[in-house]
Amino acid sequence: MDYASLKKRQREERDAYPVNLSLRVHRALSWLDRAERCDDDDGRFIFLWIAFNAAYANEIGDRDRDPEQKVFGRFLRKLTELDKSDALYELIWTEFPSSIRLLLDNQFVFQPFWDYHNRLIEEQTWKREFEQAKVAANKALAGHSTTTVLAIILSRMYTLRNQLVHGGATWNSSVNRDQLRDCSAFLGKLVPFIIQLMMDNPDTLWGDACYPVVD
Repeated sequence: MDYASLKKRQREERDAYPVNLSLRVHRALSWLDRAERCDDDDGRFIFLWIAFNAAYANEIGDRDRDPEQKVFGRFLRKLTELDKSDALYELIWTEFPSSIRLLLDNQFVFQPFWDYHNRLIEEQTWKREFEQAKVAANKALAGHSTTTVLAIILSRMYTLRNQLVHGGATWNSSVNRDQLRDCSAFLGKLVPFIIQLMMDNPDTLWGDACYPVVD
């Protein structure tokens, strides 16, 4: 599953989509296309994250704005409820021996590790939480809890996203190649699944898209 196949389907079906879904899918596909054409790890990850963001983000007032991870947590729950064929779980199971396990073992995308280096918590605290998170991910996978596994994985990716977007990393740096490779590998497969699942369920209430097109 890639941009070309999803775009072909979107062109055939888009006139029947509700306005907000149509806008979400159109935007997410545009960024997926850009990610697939990107030839560097930093750019590919950023473009894939924007595609993911385009799919899930809602337009809400500043006073009601929830932390981003909480918002995409709700979005993941909705996706897993709609995923009757268990495609997301199969993706996780397939990827777990490679990109996901490596990601869970990488402390550089674990936010408490950085909290320790910023003197916000003790060393033993981040190490304990690091091991607990890995145990939780394994239990969730064994218990078929797709939402929990995805939330743990995406929390790691969110840390990497923050490092890049907020200038906490150097472009093409040698020190973060592993996490960029692993995050991009998984996100590059997750985003197309998400777009497909949204197109499979056009009647679901996806909410207002951020920054709608206005005249």
